[in-house]
Amino acid sequence: MLIFDDRTKIVFTGDSVTDAGRGRPVGEGLWDGVGSGFVRDIDTMLNVYYPEKLIHIANTGIGGNTSQNLLDRIKPDLLDLAPDYAVICIGFNDVWRQFDTPALVTHHILPEQFEKNICAIIEAVKDNVRKLIFLTPYYMEPLKEDAMRARMDEYGEIVKKCCEKYDVQCIDLQKEFDEYLKYRHSSFIMWDRVHPGHVGSMIIARAFLRETGFDRQLV
Repeated sequence: MLIFDDRTKIVFTGDSVTDAGRGRPVGEGLWDGVGSGFVRDIDTMLNVYYPEKLIHIANTGIGGNTSQNLLDRIKPDLLDLAPDYAVICIGFNDVWRQFDTPALVTHHILPEQFEKNICAIIEAVKDNVRKLIFLTPYYMEPLKEDAMRARMDEYGEIVKKCCEKYDVQCIDLQKEFDEYLKYRHSSFIMWDRVHPGHVGSMIIARAFLRETGFDRQLV
């Protein structure tokens, strides 16, 4: 059974994967107010299959953000919006900056700091919402020995570890993409192997809806 009741509010936040061109200052409402990514897909599916439920969805993702950026803005961009449910997807840039700007070591968020940030975010949010849900970062590369894939796996495991510590629901998006990549090359989704595009956004949305009790027949 879908966990979201009538007249509840869900706030999604994170980086560019969540942002996807959402409206400012808060992405919500018609068309691409919530962005053109997975948040839009989730909003569409809920409106199509649960028309009897009024579910307010908002998006405060900001492209380029790291876990530190998100921690610094967690109050205005999440808590002050008073959501019933909070959904967080972060970690891509914490890893990416170590590869695209390797010399800027002072800008890197290494595993120990990343874990502190994720735990701090959970501590700030968990008691102020009905439910907190994390989505793990992922890298659309089936070769686990690839340096960036290995690093992203490490950060995904940190997210799962923190969620387990605080009994917070965590949806493993790497697992979802790994299953899809058994049949399709990552270039079919997006060349940079991070931004999900339309296909990847639907993969994320499908996982989120499944894990939150979507129970309507797709006809």
